[in-house]
Amino acid sequence: LIFVLGTVSCTLFLAVNGLYSASDDVIELTPTNFNKEVIQSESLWLVEFYAPWCGHCQRLTPEWKKAATALKGVVKVGAVDADKHQSLGGQYGVRGFPTIKIFGANKNKAEDYQGGRTSDAIVDAALSALRSLVKDRLGGRSGGYSSGKQSRESGGGDKKDVIELTDDSFDKNVINSDDVWMVEFYAPWCGHCKNLEPEWAAAATEVKEQTKGKVKLAAVDATVNQMLAGRYGIRGFPTIKIFQKGEDPVDYDGGRTRSDIIARALDLFSDNAPPPELLEIINEDVLKTTCDAHQLCIISVLPHILDTGASGRNSYLDVMLKMAEKYKKKMWGWLWTEAGAQSDLESSLGIGGFGYPAMAAVNARKMKFALLKGSFSEQGINEFLRELSVGRGSTAPVGGGVFPKIHSVEPWDGKDGELPVEDDIDLSDVDLDDWDKDEL
Repeated sequence: LIFVLGTVSCTLFLAVNGLYSASDDVIELTPTNFNKEVIQSESLWLVEFYAPWCGHCQRLTPEWKKAATALKGVVKVGAVDADKHQSLGGQYGVRGFPTIKIFGANKNKAEDYQGGRTSDAIVDAALSALRSLVKDRLGGRSGGYSSGKQSRESGGGDKKDVIELTDDSFDKNVINSDDVWMVEFYAPWCGHCKNLEPEWAAAATEVKEQTKGKVKLAAVDATVNQMLAGRYGIRGFPTIKIFQKGEDPVDYDGGRTRSDIIARALDLFSDNAPPPELLEIINEDVLKTTCDAHQLCIISVLPHILDTGASGRNSYLDVMLKMAEKYKKKMWGWLWTEAGAQSDLESSLGIGGFGYPAMAAVNARKMKFALLKGSFSEQGINEFLRELSVGRGSTAPVGGGVFPKIHSVEPWDGKDGELPVEDDIDLSDVDLDDWDKDEL
């Protein structure tokens, strides 16, 4: 009984010390109801952040109540005891009392009220903000990541490829997806989040293009979607987490520039993507399709099957497959042909009938190529490709400036080669004795 009475008296004491009561038209806001009442609301809100001991706040109180009554049913008027709820004041950068903020069309970007402290001035400002909100709606403008438009508040950043996720949409989009998701948990008032926003948006577009949509960049307003924020232990903003099917989410702790984000996304893509196919050049279509679709195509000319047998050829193909896996995030094309099968192609790449196995890296857009000078081994090819990937290594133009004619050939059947069957030669008429004398 003592405990209950103590609790009641404590509550009454706090209520007396507050500047507003339930009988006022000012809506008391707390961390518990703020998101539901304000952030998720379609209404325009004026919110005062105050401290009960603040003289300026005490003088504002009757004017704020009068404005709330005048605006009832038109504009919502609220108040936060920011001395009691310091976390809520901190979210919105409250440094002094009273601080008044206007939550308009874009609840993620509250505006500071700088007008007079009379009820007339407050009402005028509210109606002006309301007019702007209505005109924005009339023009089809709204705020936040999900709008997909260039909002004036965001400085014109195009966020069309950032996917806005909510408590309701998260699981069906992310958890059961075969794609990789990089998800930013943000707070609208957070300065670091605002700095990240254009970088995240630009990276989203680039990543979508380079990974064919297999890596997705998303955003969650953690102040609205508190279930998600709680589930993933979000304590600071922005927090970026990486979600991959069948794995626990991991924190992204890399740089915050678009290039940093893109690089990590491409790493994630390559880690999850299958290695590129290694195709035999059996016709012109295979060569052109592969080389036109990739920045570089790596072409190997392997020795004739009679020189290596199936096991020897497979060992060369294994080396190429390992290198294709190692460099798969480069998204190059990988091709091979047998010595002599595409002699015109060999000549155009300076291979020309000797020194097998050989390898050339071809840029089909520039019609330039580089030749492997080292050994056809994991180490030799790795050094060759590493030099290429950083823009080093000597190049030459493809002979003739275009790919030569490619001959259609039967694909290798995976077996050892067989010598061609030659016609029987009748040696009965040849005088071997005379031939020997001539040679001597």
